[in-house]
Amino acid sequence: MPQTATFPRRYDLDWLRIIAFGLLILYHTGMFYVTWGWHVKSVHAGPGAEWLMLLFNPWRLALLFFISGVALRFAADKLGGSKLARDRAIRLGLPILFGMAVVVAPQSWLQLVESGEFTGSFWQFWPHYLDFGSDFSITTPTWNHLWYVVYLLVYTLLLAPVAPFLSKLMAGPGERLTSVIFRDRAGVFVLVTVILLPHYVIQYTLDPLFPTTHALLDDWANHAHSVTLLLTGFLLAKDRNFWNAVRRALPLVLTLAIILGTAQTWVRFHRDLMTDTAWSVYEAGRTLYAWTAILSLLGLAQRYLNRPSRALTYMTEAIFPWYILHQTLTVMAGYWLTRQGLSVWVEAPLVILATFGGCALLHELVIRRVGFLRPLFGLKPMVRVRALPAPAE
Repeated sequence: MPQTATFPRRYDLDWLRIIAFGLLILYHTGMFYVTWGWHVKSVHAGPGAEWLMLLFNPWRLALLFFISGVALRFAADKLGGSKLARDRAIRLGLPILFGMAVVVAPQSWLQLVESGEFTGSFWQFWPHYLDFGSDFSITTPTWNHLWYVVYLLVYTLLLAPVAPFLSKLMAGPGERLTSVIFRDRAGVFVLVTVILLPHYVIQYTLDPLFPTTHALLDDWANHAHSVTLLLTGFLLAKDRNFWNAVRRALPLVLTLAIILGTAQTWVRFHRDLMTDTAWSVYEAGRTLYAWTAILSLLGLAQRYLNRPSRALTYMTEAIFPWYILHQTLTVMAGYWLTRQGLSVWVEAPLVILATFGGCALLHELVIRRVGFLRPLFGLKPMVRVRALPAPAE
């Protein structure tokens, strides 16, 4: 999110993007240990950690789509619509293709090995994985956790043609409107409730008809939520009235997030005590919890993280390759470690260490240093500095 003449660089949002991806990586390591369906499972899988997962689940990806919308606004204002589309088609398209063909393949292999559907080595499996005509019980090739990148690319290509118009709209009439609606205490009310209204409409119309699939073509409720979040971030990215309201609302939204998060976790584990009406109230509260959690993180980051550092510069580049790699590392490490007879208190830290450590080492030692790999993981091509000729004597 580069600095512009009218709006400074938002280091807090750079940090928050890194934190959001880091939490997502940690969440996926948790999926190895809960009772919910996943690619492979630990022998220690059970409900013990599910309360913590439920606290992250409502807002982890919503936050990423919001921040992605903010980043797109900065990029669109710098590049223009057509150049933005070309740039993102390469920066996101290459990792999607490479990720589906290579990075994700071991996940599918071990999933089928664990279910007993395949017994050969990975090298025996890979040609079948790349064969669109294979008759496995799962789709191959697939994008698995890279669905977020696929969706982001599609949304970006749809948004790019109208991005300059939307930017001008928000710099003029939009800013005048937000100066009214986000003013004083009433602005905090609008921030916390009114912005949520489209999501409530989607929740009670599309959600019952279109369960989340991450399959792109039939995921309409998920698309509606995700596009709305992306557009919200895009439109409000440079709106000082919005960010001032976020700062003023921090004590309220943080309190609400803590209360609602605690309540929704208790209710989820006592579903048998809930009437249908009470459960409907719970679902509405869950949506409010997700938004207040996002606003809390935006406010906290704005207050405490809006400063540059070397770590930020490094991780801003590193976090996307980490995201591409992480789930395959979790699946591979978890599949092997859980067969070693370790206790959960030894196994789980080792799975987490293998995931984060593997991401760090592969990025630092291989990906960022090998020129042809950089674009395959969403990084800009390596810049080679030519030595200047020695001055003549």
